[in-house]
Amino acid sequence: MATAQAAKPQRTIVVYGIPDGLLEDDIMTDILMIHFQKAKNKGGDVEDIVYPTPTKGVAYITFEDRQVAENVLAKAEHHLQDKRLPVDCPLKVSLYGESVFICVSCLLDLSILREKNTLEDLVEDLRKNFTALSFGTLHSNGQITVQGPFSSIHSLQNKLALKVHNSLSKSDVKSGRKESKADHRSNTKPAKSDLSLEVSNNFVQSTKKEGLIVALDTDIYLYMKTFKEKMYQKSLEKCGVNSYEVRDGEITTIYLDNDPSNPSLGQLELAKSMVEYMAADLQSCLRKERLSLEGFSRVEKHKHEQACENVNSQYPHVLVLPYSTYIDIIGTSSDIYEFTQQVNKMVRHFQKDSWR
Repeated sequence: MATAQAAKPQRTIVVYGIPDGLLEDDIMTDILMIHFQKAKNKGGDVEDIVYPTPTKGVAYITFEDRQVAENVLAKAEHHLQDKRLPVDCPLKVSLYGESVFICVSCLLDLSILREKNTLEDLVEDLRKNFTALSFGTLHSNGQITVQGPFSSIHSLQNKLALKVHNSLSKSDVKSGRKESKADHRSNTKPAKSDLSLEVSNNFVQSTKKEGLIVALDTDIYLYMKTFKEKMYQKSLEKCGVNSYEVRDGEITTIYLDNDPSNPSLGQLELAKSMVEYMAADLQSCLRKERLSLEGFSRVEKHKHEQACENVNSQYPHVLVLPYSTYIDIIGTSSDIYEFTQQVNKMVRHFQKDSWR
């Protein structure tokens, strides 16, 4: 996200559900500008639009007036309508400052539920119950793309896990053969999936073994492991609980199991609550800034990475995660704003030195 948005969180909204690839980026930006300036959409003067962003189908819009941002958020529904678009596109909006993970994109595989549900009806029910999420097109293989706040994605995952669990439980009663078939299918993960029901299916298997899971945004998990590792491990040891983690793109799943020498479901529940409390505490105060390296040369990327490394010593509680096309910076709003300002200043200094 652009640094300007990080400095103006109360006037900036996140828009997701934007049809990706239908039009040129500058045309889509113009359509978004028109939509959020219209009075019928509770809009007003737009100061800045960031589109495209590293997350497909997502834009960041900063208004000149904070009240306009609040009015836009209060509007029940937003539909992007323009003669240049082949169809009307429903949009979802949220306030930038609400979460470190503004928007998570995932690919769900609902095929395991096909035997007990009409998937079209299931998706329609999910749309009604998870209004903060943007659902894509349901494909014939049962896969569907979903975008939205991590907390809503997590709630959706839990609901689907419960459906899978209930489905398998009923199969257990009716037929052992059906249970075997369902268990076999639950272990199947579609290729190139950002997030299938693998996590949920493992939840079903874990409940049979009296284990529990905690699903976290991957960056929250990485921040917790970097700066709260001792507290994290001490909490688990206090409860006599073992853990292992599985990272699947933007979501990391922590599996909690009792120490064989001291099995107790109550201790598992306590450990789960403690981990969730730590994660929620971090999520309430952390923000993320993304420095794009798209189109940069190897030398330019190195300068940005070197600048981040140098500045990081001044901000010991900021987590820097370098990737091939961007650098994620995670910390408090004030820290990451000052951090990125210092990085940009240092990069400009590097460039001046190279010109001499």
